Amino acid sequence: MNKMELYDTAKEIGLLPEEVDQIITLLGRTPNFTELSIYSAMWSEHASYKNSIKWLKTLPKKGKHILAEAGEENAGLVEVGGGWACAFKIESHNHPSAVEPVQGAATGVGGINRDIFTMGARPIAQLNSLRFGNPNDERTKWLVKGVVKGISHYGNCFGVPVVGGEVSFDDCYKMNPLVNAMSVGLVRKGETISATAKGTGNPVYIVGSATGKDGIHGATFASANITEDSANDIPSIQVGDPFMEKLLLEASLELIQSGAVIGMQDMGAAGIICSTSEMSARGSCGMRINLDKVPLRQTHMAAWEILLSESQERMLVVVEKGKEQTVESIFSKWDLACQIIGEVIDEDRLLFYHQDAPVADVPAASLVLGGGAPVYEREYREPAYFKEWQSFDIARVPQPSDLRKVALTLVANPNIASKRWVYEQYDSMVRTVNMSANCPSDAAVINIKGSGRALALTTDCNSRYVKADPETGAMIAVAEAARNVVCTGAEPCAITNCLNFGNPYNPEVYWQFVQAIKGMGHACEKFGTPVTGGNVSFYNQYELKGKTEAVFPTPVIGMLGVLSDKSHHTSLAFRQKGDMIYLLGHSHNDIASSEYLYTYHGIKAAPAPYFDIDEELSIQKALLGAIRQNLVASAHDVSDGGLFIALLESAMPNGLGFDITTDAEIREDAFLFGESQSRIIVSVTPEKEALFVDYICRRHVPVTTLGHVTKGELRIDDASFGFVNDMKEIYDNVLEKHLQ
Repeated sequence: MNKMELYDTAKEIGLLPEEVDQIITLLGRTPNFTELSIYSAMWSEHASYKNSIKWLKTLPKKGKHILAEAGEENAGLVEVGGGWACAFKIESHNHPSAVEPVQGAATGVGGINRDIFTMGARPIAQLNSLRFGNPNDERTKWLVKGVVKGISHYGNCFGVPVVGGEVSFDDCYKMNPLVNAMSVGLVRKGETISATAKGTGNPVYIVGSATGKDGIHGATFASANITEDSANDIPSIQVGDPFMEKLLLEASLELIQSGAVIGMQDMGAAGIICSTSEMSARGSCGMRINLDKVPLRQTHMAAWEILLSESQERMLVVVEKGKEQTVESIFSKWDLACQIIGEVIDEDRLLFYHQDAPVADVPAASLVLGGGAPVYEREYREPAYFKEWQSFDIARVPQPSDLRKVALTLVANPNIASKRWVYEQYDSMVRTVNMSANCPSDAAVINIKGSGRALALTTDCNSRYVKADPETGAMIAVAEAARNVVCTGAEPCAITNCLNFGNPYNPEVYWQFVQAIKGMGHACEKFGTPVTGGNVSFYNQYELKGKTEAVFPTPVIGMLGVLSDKSHHTSLAFRQKGDMIYLLGHSHNDIASSEYLYTYHGIKAAPAPYFDIDEELSIQKALLGAIRQNLVASAHDVSDGGLFIALLESAMPNGLGFDITTDAEIREDAFLFGESQSRIIVSVTPEKEALFVDYICRRHVPVTTLGHVTKGELRIDDASFGFVNDMKEIYDNVLEKHLQ
């Protein structure tokens, strides 16, 4: 093709003119269409992080428990004690789910699990973070039902419990939902496998499912805006088979134990080209690949289609030469395809052949992050709304005369009410490791069988806060995740993140991204929770009739905590009538960015709620110490909906109530429904009350006596707010009613 045709073709598949020039320089010649397609996939934002890596590198990644730092392997790896290591990661599947929610969500679950078991870790738990538009909207109902069906079908069939997550709704997600999936696995320390190729002459296998045309240019699709025509991109949506993945899991773990494996990588975004290039680049080598050997399920596939297909349930495995029979017998046992497609070579070249002819010759290092992939620093500027929102004044918001009505409104709010309709479709008890099913707690708790230890897991982000103030909002996301882990009795250890933003070429969107990274980095340093990796998802916006709307900036935090003594697992549930209720942390005249202000008053222009990171850390340390001394009966953080909702959520599990007194110096609506941070409600038995108060006061942590646990009535300042069973009926069923 001539130069004009080259640039036109490149533009159609997502390459910039300057990137085409860079490719010509790297190759020393004009690329053919297959090679251009290779660079299009590997230099897409989804695969290369070209618009984000500069800032991602500022995040803390070192820590005393870290075994594999961010970017070194398919997932983060953290030592959790007792000879165990934990591999965990969160990734997005937003764009596919917007177009085909069932398969989009299902293959997101499949892909994140493969990232875990390719390292030799057995997946033991899954979480997710989901964002949708108004639940009364017909499109939203279709998306919610499809996404939940996809997650439940794949996870339930694969046999790994979904143990936690979050679901929220806002109009900004109407056309572009967020579907973030997290997987957690366990492996014996020292028994992991790397996604690295090495050893000249070692055979390269493709194992698992046959290759088809589904998912071609999926990485490029994920690096572009959702438009009215996106439904036409169905070939970019992968199709999953959870039963095949279960076989692949068992075969892969057995293969790793055999000692025959040099390196292994999942074929996720960009398929064969991604695995061959990344494994080669890590090992400072190359590969010679014969695409005629790749098992296909469709005829007449072109070389570039085979290379870029994102067909699911496939792995690339480099095997020690001479151990081919071991590999093939294991995969035969599990009735899985296993085919040698090439070999490792001692030079930085990927040589691809098809129909007995060379079709591509590219340097492996030129395709990957840290090699030849471009790195950009985009323009950013503070949005006009930011300063305006900081001028919010609570005095301009009238306090409602009927606070019981406000409470009922919040209980019936889909963002606050139970997500039972969602999580009851997930198998949360398979493998019998979920310790929080019958002991509800702020974070999910997963048993490490045969030990006295457990893992605490959570996903958190309040995107209203991040929209209002990206730096503070991102700090709060980390702090809330840590708070949830601590309330469960565990020590925060490390995080993975899924950074969901709009178009990075929009300076105001990129400002949100940069500020969020700054806030996240500061909080992770403060809490000692290094970032082990994750995912950046840009272009989460929708174009309709010339108007573009981006989603709220949503940096989801997936946090891992370690419960070194399972007997310290602490529930959020009040235990018995007569226990005393205390509030750790200061109350403030603050309703900024609360669900109460946002939905009850309809005021969206407000800053993030009050937050002091030093105060937060001291409160968390004090609570963790109190839990380890067995001074606390229950602990629950104050978050969405404020203090009233936190009290109700602690009361409902055992059908109990509460009788509390508000702070006379704080507006009642702010005290009950404001969302100022760093607050935790704890219940304490009368026998341990004096010990608890003495312990907390010696640590100079603010503590307030709220009241006591009752038999079932909800009383505030001697006024009845109803009964717990009536509230629970609303809380449990409102989401299902919205989605009917």
